[in-house]
Amino acid sequence: MKMSNAPATLPAQADGFHEGATVRFPRLREVATDALRYWEPRRALYCIILAAVVINYYFAGLPGSAAKINIDSLLVIFALAVVANVCYCAAYIVDAFIQLSGFRSLWRQWRWLLLFVGISFAATITRFIAMGYFLEKM
Repeated sequence: MKMSNAPATLPAQADGFHEGATVRFPRLREVATDALRYWEPRRALYCIILAAVVINYYFAGLPGSAAKINIDSLLVIFALAVVANVCYCAAYIVDAFIQLSGFRSLWRQWRWLLLFVGISFAATITRFIAMGYFLEKM
């Protein structure tokens, strides 16, 4: 059986909005490439913002925070940075799912909102962890 390289198309649902149109479903390769092109350059911004939160609380907690830095704490920070980057990958699941739907063109205009919400959420979690670690307990 020969496989076609053409994207799959189906007649659009007659909802009065797309009557008579054909909906084009993108191939997984196309969706993955688009997601990588969008999300990977922005990963650096995500990491920089989270690092800035940690550094801010480190300096806010001086001189006590300097005494807390040792090999074990650096390994914990490294592990948390890896976890934060794994969590960043959750955006790919949402992005691919919506790109494979009929809302692809609309989503591509608004997916920056997912980036904003994701960075805000991650920065909030990072803030609480950094506060708990670097700031003196009252």
